[in-house]
Amino acid sequence: MRNGREIAVVTKLPRAMLIDMDDTILSAYARPEIAWNTIAAEFADELTPMDPPVAAAAILAFARKFWSTAEPIWRLKLEEARRETVRGGFAALRASGHPSVSDDLAVRIADRFTTFREESIFVFPGAHDAIDGLRSLGIKLALVTNGAALMQRAKIERFALTHRFDHIQIEGEHGFGKPEERAYLHAMDALGVSAADTWMVGDNLEWEVVAPQRLGIYSIWIDVHGDGLPAGSAVRPNRIIRSLTELLPGANR
Repeated sequence: MRNGREIAVVTKLPRAMLIDMDDTILSAYARPEIAWNTIAAEFADELTPMDPPVAAAAILAFARKFWSTAEPIWRLKLEEARRETVRGGFAALRASGHPSVSDDLAVRIADRFTTFREESIFVFPGAHDAIDGLRSLGIKLALVTNGAALMQRAKIERFALTHRFDHIQIEGEHGFGKPEERAYLHAMDALGVSAADTWMVGDNLEWEVVAPQRLGIYSIWIDVHGDGLPAGSAVRPNRIIRSLTELLPGANR
């Protein structure tokens, strides 16, 4: 380990890579505490006398609890899920003695969070060049992303990803997603490769490391912010990177 990151020397690139999209290629949903505090501050006048940071903390706490046990269907109803988490956060505050918040305000806060997230998305520096470089080396590439069909397809088009991949697999279009085994098996079948020929790259430890490793896929965790593995985590990625550019031959490791 060096600076909390596992160092692996890879001498041979694979025939194929399965690459996640959100918070791997695009900066999308990481650091939700920053987003919720920003949105709560925008609604400070309407939240009075409640302090915006109190509201943001409660919503974030409820959201983390919600997503820890949420059924996969909620990934396809993200806007509705966010409304539920905001309502839940305010309900928890009300139960602890804070003033009630109207459902209308809760919905507007949730919807503003959705637009804020969409407005804030950008391509990580070097991501396009890294993908293009891997493709130029003859590596087959599949974009494998969870989420609703229309929302994810819009991002793929918006950020010029369509022509960069041999196969694009969206949960909402195919009816299954990570960490279901068939998500990885289907993508590999589409590329005509086996697990031994394939690397998986992404930011979610369960979806991009644990599940693919069970199939024998070499799994790379992207830790964009350099936070390191969570304390006490038993997950061991085959490799940890901070940028897709590190996958290119000759990149500093």
